[in-house]
Amino acid sequence: MNKIKVEKIDEGKRVDSYLAENIELSRTNIQRLIEEKKILINNNKTKASYKIQEDDEISIEEEKPKEISLKAQDIPIQVLYEDNDIIVVNKPKGMVVHPANGNPDGTLVNAIMAICKDSLSGIGGEIRPGIVHRLDKDTSGVLIIAKNDKSHIQMSEQIKNHEVEKTYIALVKGFVKENEGTINMPIGRSTKDRKKMAVSKDGKNAITHFKVLERSKDYTLLEVKIETGRTHQIRVHLSEIGYPIVGDEVYSSGKNKWGIKGQCLHAKSLKFKHPITEKQLYIEAELPEYFEKIISELKEGLGGQV
Repeated sequence: MNKIKVEKIDEGKRVDSYLAENIELSRTNIQRLIEEKKILINNNKTKASYKIQEDDEISIEEEKPKEISLKAQDIPIQVLYEDNDIIVVNKPKGMVVHPANGNPDGTLVNAIMAICKDSLSGIGGEIRPGIVHRLDKDTSGVLIIAKNDKSHIQMSEQIKNHEVEKTYIALVKGFVKENEGTINMPIGRSTKDRKKMAVSKDGKNAITHFKVLERSKDYTLLEVKIETGRTHQIRVHLSEIGYPIVGDEVYSSGKNKWGIKGQCLHAKSLKFKHPITEKQLYIEAELPEYFEKIISELKEGLGGQV
């Protein structure tokens, strides 16, 4: 049971609006939980239109995620590195990392289960075995999966402590004038759309560094490094400063002359310490073919190396 105490500054707000701003649930889902008496105020049932008061205690009954039956699937995945403790792969664009209600199969986890059989960490629970970090569906590139619990715990700690160096390649709309720069803007859940993230003064610290690799009249190719790993961080930051990633349909129109669907963002490399041997590893994934073709076209046309 999750409990929230109302502060004076929020007095007078509708309870459904207030909760939509403070928990990761849509207003529609909140209203449904209120009707099902899974959200109570001072241990009493309420209405979505109730105006909250200072010191009200809102109790929210947590809904357990639905367990789904996982199956191994023979899906081609490029393995970049593998030993008894971890496997590192090049995730294709368009592939979801782990199963969910809308994507029960065809995911990276299904593919990894076929490669690793039963040697996957169970810490992540049935839904996402071995997963210590993730990439968005349309972001390709390097991804680490833990094959045992000790590796899972150690890799999770490295990621949490920002000890894994992540480098990305992004193609953005617009001519980026600066050769390099840093974006330091906090990111939180959007108050307008709970499925999106946004720059917010109440968000969590987020730092993104970028360097120009190629320029054309209307597009710029960037190398991007992140100090923090907020959800959609690179996409949100670049869109916020006026250079949305080509193909991104969430943080821009997505329209582009190549007809690319989904963001042109690739996790190029990871530098990290092996979770068991502590040896320094640097693993790189080649750009997808479609991405290489776009870069070649830019170089042959208006582009030139900086």
